[in-house]
Amino acid sequence: MPAIEIGRICVKIAGRESGHKCVIVDIIDENFVLVTGPKTVSGVKRRRVNMKHIEPTEYRIEIRRGASDEEVLEALKNADLLEYMKKPVSPQIKIV
Repeated sequence: MPAIEIGRICVKIAGRESGHKCVIVDIIDENFVLVTGPKTVSGVKRRRVNMKHIEPTEYRIEIRRGASDEEVLEALKNADLLEYMKKPVSPQIKIV
């Protein structure tokens, strides 16, 4: 399984944005991370998310810690992942 790290693309598996992809921008502590879509791309606002509510994918982009939405958007363009980010998915539910 891919690690939870800055720049990792994840799928939200809980909440109103469930099924949408997001990028980890910062690791707050052992339970929470800061994610963004950006909202213009995948519909996910920049927010704090419980790690149990996201599922990492195999994709990762190169960004710095705390990168702005514009920097994330530019990194997604460079990695040619914009179309991938726009498509919502059916999240796989994990039983914890």
